[in-house]
Amino acid sequence: MKVLVTGGAGFIGSHTADRLLKMGHQVKIVDCLKKPVHLKGFPDYLDKSKVEFIYGDVRDKAVMTYALNGVDIVFHIAAYQDYLPDYSTFSHVNTYSTSLLYEIIEEKKLPIQKVIVASSQAVMGEGKYHCEKHGSFYPNLRSESQLKEGLWDHYCPICNKKLVYDLSDENVVNPQNPYSMSKYTQEMLAINLGKRIGIPSVALRYSIVQGSRQSFYNAYSGVCRIFSLSMFFNKQPTIYEDGNSIRDYVNIHDVVDANILVMESDKANYEVFNVGGGKPYTVLEFSKIVAKVFGKSITAKIPGEYRFGDTRHIISDISKLKSLGWEPKRSIYDSVREYKKYLEQQTNIDDILDYAEKQMKSLGVVRSVK
Repeated sequence: MKVLVTGGAGFIGSHTADRLLKMGHQVKIVDCLKKPVHLKGFPDYLDKSKVEFIYGDVRDKAVMTYALNGVDIVFHIAAYQDYLPDYSTFSHVNTYSTSLLYEIIEEKKLPIQKVIVASSQAVMGEGKYHCEKHGSFYPNLRSESQLKEGLWDHYCPICNKKLVYDLSDENVVNPQNPYSMSKYTQEMLAINLGKRIGIPSVALRYSIVQGSRQSFYNAYSGVCRIFSLSMFFNKQPTIYEDGNSIRDYVNIHDVVDANILVMESDKANYEVFNVGGGKPYTVLEFSKIVAKVFGKSITAKIPGEYRFGDTRHIISDISKLKSLGWEPKRSIYDSVREYKKYLEQQTNIDDILDYAEKQMKSLGVVRSVK
């Protein structure tokens, strides 16, 4: 089959393209090589001789019409994810491009067999919590006044006791920032427009994906990148809040396994699936794992800062995808070891940690408690 991967020069897209090629598929890639993710241009991990590379923007109708011609399967992975204040850019890149994709398919009557859209765990917002006395709650964004006081947790609105986090399944929808809102609109467009025009479509909500090829220069995302670069340059990594925020991390190759599974399975059609690591870690625990893998005794600093808009805890319930036969096979250690190896293979990596931190502070993303 001929498969189009938007954002195919990026982290998830390139690994997906590699797997497709290994399986014997023909692969087209659309990517605009946007900075700072692709600060140094076309990545050397991609072999141009094996893919049809189309330099262009997924918002460009002419580019996408050309790219979709003759294609059987589409992986729409291209997305904007960076500084929070860029509200309109999230919508313009993520939402608009998805609408355009289905518009072209219907307008040109293209015989696309399936569309798989990359969504995000962020769609679930703060996720599901419970109070032992008063039941389940789905908290909204923590207020600025609360965070200024260093009160990091969510509390029962009735008894004011600290809420306990639960696993969040695909029914949890509570996006709290522009990125997650744009991702939820992508899900709705994919599933509903897919049904409308008869194109089987799937949305995958990735948890925090880790592994090689994750950009060194995307300042906002990538805790593995931040901690690994810190160890590489012998610097203390900064941890926001108190270090006890809980996340689940999923290996890039497990993500690609999920991508291929839903591509091949009719049972996945018109469904949304969580793709997570299946095991919770605090951010502080993760920093210690990175230090251990790098063989460093550097400990993280916790200066009483926070990124406004971050979730406190979020863990994906992955039972729905597991029911199709998928499960995460790689550990968090596998992810960090792979990233370390990738980092050490580079010959011209710049130390951008201080710049990134200053930039986020100047934009009001990183703030301090009183």
